[in-house]
Amino acid sequence: MVSQLFEEKAKQVNSLATKPGNDVLLRLYGLYKQATVGDCVGDRPGVFSMKERAKWDAWDKLRGMTGEEAEKLYIELVEDLFAAEQ
Repeated sequence: MVSQLFEEKAKQVNSLATKPGNDVLLRLYGLYKQATVGDCVGDRPGVFSMKERAKWDAWDKLRGMTGEEAEKLYIELVEDLFAAEQ
């Protein structure tokens, strides 16, 4: 179960003034999925589904991380992104 702060940060990240780079977006995606779903599920997408494959890989790298830890890291990353805009 995710916290209210996590849910707020997940909504807030969409209001960043500048879009983060792909590496950061993939990190956000992986942490979000790990916090809300848990370990990566399903088969790795094929080589012709590059976007879905990158997202799957970003999530799978976090296999074994607790939801609470992923949530904490997600919140910290979003706060860092907003601090960098200041």
